Amino acid sequence: MRFAELDAVTVDGYGTLLRLIDPVPALQAALRERGLERSPQAAAAAFAAEVAYYRPNSVRGRDPAGLAELRRECVGVFLEAAGAELDPAEFVDAFIGTLVFELIPGAKQVLENLRARGLALAVAANWDCSLHEHLERLGVAGLFSAVVTSAEAGAAKPDPAVLRLALERLGADPGRALHVGDEDVDEQAARAAGMRFAPAPLETAFTGWD
Repeated sequence: MRFAELDAVTVDGYGTLLRLIDPVPALQAALRERGLERSPQAAAAAFAAEVAYYRPNSVRGRDPAGLAELRRECVGVFLEAAGAELDPAEFVDAFIGTLVFELIPGAKQVLENLRARGLALAVAANWDCSLHEHLERLGVAGLFSAVVTSAEAGAAKPDPAVLRLALERLGADPGRALHVGDEDVDEQAARAAGMRFAPAPLETAFTGWD
């Protein structure tokens, strides 16, 4: 493929642009501070239960109030799965503090190269409204002309709503745009939006292009 055929690139969030640093040790420590000792396996299983609840419900975190409610529910799921009789509202800040994201190696350099070629960039992710804060903290928010979450779009991929909203904000034609993602839902959403698709990682997504 040729870069001249594109005006815009959208990228998925988790698994394509960002990854989560293992929260299990920090979760164990937070529980231990409250007198609850849990094994790594127990903490990991409880976190997996929370993730399973969060993913289909992330669209509800579209504003601060909705996000706060969603987080309390997610923490409640974690605590129940961990067999920890704690008040979810009291544990929310500690839980959220264990969720630290980092950039996937090579991603920033690829994005900078795409910007240098004159391409408009956007994040189009299945995420709540807190995504903006993570991108700011990691120093990459300025690379994107738009950051669109499923919570804002009102539907998660494979629904193409998040991609369509991103393209609208970029002022880009779907036929001259490409989405990079790491899951089948990313490809399905891209096809439904009339976009091209390239599988993650970003570091190799554009190998061989001219």
